Amino acid sequence: MDEIRKAIEEQSRRDFLRGSALGLGSIALGSLLGCNSEDKTVKKAVANAMAAGAAVEENQPLVNPHFVPRAKRVIYMFQSGGPSQMELFDYKPQLYNMHGQDIPPSVLGTGRVSGMVSNQNRFPLARPATSFKQYGSNGAYFSDLVPYTAGIADDICVVRSMFTEQINHEPAVIFTQTGNQLSGRPSIGSWISYGLGSLNQNLPAFIVMVSKGGGDQPISNLAWSNGFLPSHHQGVQFMSGKDPVLYLSSPDGVEKMDRRRALDFIRSFNLLQKDKWHDPEIDSRLNQYEMAYRMQMAVPEITDLSNEPAHILDMYGPDVKVPGSYAYNCLMARRLAEKDVRFIQLYHLGWDHHGGLHAGIRKATRQTDQASAALVKDLKQRGLLDDTLVIWGGEFGRTSFCQGTLTEEAFGRDHHPTAYSIWMAGGGTRPGLVYGETDDFAHNIVKDKVHVHDFQATLLHLMGIDHEQFVYKTQGRRYRLTDVAGEVVKGIIG
Repeated sequence: MDEIRKAIEEQSRRDFLRGSALGLGSIALGSLLGCNSEDKTVKKAVANAMAAGAAVEENQPLVNPHFVPRAKRVIYMFQSGGPSQMELFDYKPQLYNMHGQDIPPSVLGTGRVSGMVSNQNRFPLARPATSFKQYGSNGAYFSDLVPYTAGIADDICVVRSMFTEQINHEPAVIFTQTGNQLSGRPSIGSWISYGLGSLNQNLPAFIVMVSKGGGDQPISNLAWSNGFLPSHHQGVQFMSGKDPVLYLSSPDGVEKMDRRRALDFIRSFNLLQKDKWHDPEIDSRLNQYEMAYRMQMAVPEITDLSNEPAHILDMYGPDVKVPGSYAYNCLMARRLAEKDVRFIQLYHLGWDHHGGLHAGIRKATRQTDQASAALVKDLKQRGLLDDTLVIWGGEFGRTSFCQGTLTEEAFGRDHHPTAYSIWMAGGGTRPGLVYGETDDFAHNIVKDKVHVHDFQATLLHLMGIDHEQFVYKTQGRRYRLTDVAGEVVKGIIG
């Protein structure tokens, strides 16, 4: 056993422990079998076992997808607050007919309601704050509040049968974005960044933009956290204003080469620390420093709209020239997609309409409808839609019954996790499709349920990733975005 003992002593303590689970087991097995340490078969088996044990712990990125991807990149337009499916994409004539009547107990059932309506004596149905028409080759119904989205009916796939397990904003947002209601897990963009890496070495693989002027419902940066993944996979937030990324510009009097020399000097110390401590976070720090240096050239080019034709700016709407507006961020998303950024996350607040729904949802759709549709049209005309997965949707839907007093201008709708709508376009999804169905009150799903984990599994599948095989081991457990559930929704894949 001397040769084996010598080989182990030459390893660092970290490497030895990493391989000990299988390595020591193999050594013990060899001793029990009475094999000679000179036996090449035994030596090879021991080496392979220790290598396997190390590989399990190293959590290497995929490098290559599990299978041929349909999409190269994702643009996720997250509508925070819970857009009302009855006012947008899920036409229910029964709500007009039964306005003011209580929702039937057989429909309401024993499902969970939030604390904001739990003390109500009645649950009167409220007709939608708009009307609907049919659009596209399949005659899908769209609200008059989203005429621009209705105009791309043949390019998008509307899913009317989404459901989640969370009824409050923060855990529902975190659940949709990370696969778990508790904070601390990696977001979808971080998983994609970790697994597939960057297509553009001068820009981060995962970029986040939060539009201003939408509403005061807070959104936590935990929604784009890297969780337990290396920190350079966290979403990089682009801000509105002169400097989209804080501290990216060099201070006055500091030339580019001065900064390069400073980074090289810091890098040399970081490498010394890495050689001594073998801390993987040092690699993240090195990556972040170098990315910031390269972004000094790439970001100003992205945010310079002087080369955008007037007809393109007009397509996104009048707010497109206002930095930080939703329209501006949608145009930025297209420009980032052209530069092959892997995951672009937009957040728009202002969909939480517990009261004043008539005015509130008109404001939200006025801010988002034109630019959302323009983004899809713009990608399509540039040949980018086929390999770009575009997603529009929030964390849950709204109740068909009224919250508070049922008056035309004052009524609102409460949170509703049991049934809501989203839409997707490009990236291998089936265009012109309406998938799933709810009951006559948009309260319960009656056909083709799609759980949040199913949605996440499908997103990964379109990116070429098997969600059950895409795992990261930490603290003694293997984690994945879809936790222990999720099925690919094959019906929406073209």
